Amino acid sequence: MRFGFHFMDFTIPGEPATIAPMMRDTAIAAEQIGASWFSVMDHYFQMEQFRTAHDPMLEGYTALGFVAGVTSRMKLGTIVTGVTYRHPALLAKIATTLDVLSGGRAFLGIGAAWYEREHLALGVPFPPLAERFERLEEAVQIALQMWSDDDGPYEGTHYRLAETINRPAPIQAPHPPIVIGGSGERKTLRLVAQYAQGCNLIASDVEAVAHKLQVLREHCDRLGTDYAAIEKTVQGPIVADPLTDPNAFLRSAEQLAALGVEHVHLRAAGPDMAGFVGRVGDTIAERLAAIRPAAG
Repeated sequence: MRFGFHFMDFTIPGEPATIAPMMRDTAIAAEQIGASWFSVMDHYFQMEQFRTAHDPMLEGYTALGFVAGVTSRMKLGTIVTGVTYRHPALLAKIATTLDVLSGGRAFLGIGAAWYEREHLALGVPFPPLAERFERLEEAVQIALQMWSDDDGPYEGTHYRLAETINRPAPIQAPHPPIVIGGSGERKTLRLVAQYAQGCNLIASDVEAVAHKLQVLREHCDRLGTDYAAIEKTVQGPIVADPLTDPNAFLRSAEQLAALGVEHVHLRAAGPDMAGFVGRVGDTIAERLAAIRPAAG
């Protein structure tokens, strides 16, 4: 089973000067122990459910560009960019830039956005949820067109582009993987089935994951897309701290693997994120990598 790390806490002793070296050391440690992904949040403010809006938060893609310069193998992306944060064409250009400068390691993590306070605070439009989902689908369509040979116009309900020129093209072919975040059954998982190469499920127990994956399979069957080709990633309460009870964590990973989950995404816990990642490597990384997910 593959695993990755999510760097989400910038409240580090001595910050802001200590943030860059801690992120560097954490990313290097993650790559050294075999992590396949390294991700950051994409928010203007730190999440209030985690800390407060006044705690430190870095811009996601600048942070990933920094990580790209100190690593060479891990995939890099946001979990996840809210569709409201950037115009979709600009987002596709940014993800392309990350892919080119990282040597073909970017993925585009994207979702419908939810953090109203940061939008209102900085004057960023925050339309109703139904419209945000419409914009999410159009944003994915725009990215796919910009990553194709079609550089003509795009005409959507919310976005209209006269040209979709995007040079240089990404290194990855046909394009960087699209990972759509969230577990909503009617809209989010339908978009995963229709457009994405990866999902990022947040669930509280194995039974909930099994249900979400069945819903995703049904969407794929209706749309005629390949369920097996979608990387199934799980993050959240079910993916507990692997150092508190390593054996229990590995049992949960085995249960997830039996459902076809291929990737678990762990929070790089602070205040010493690099040290945490190193202890994961010493404790469970080899055993986790030895778990084989069930075929699609």
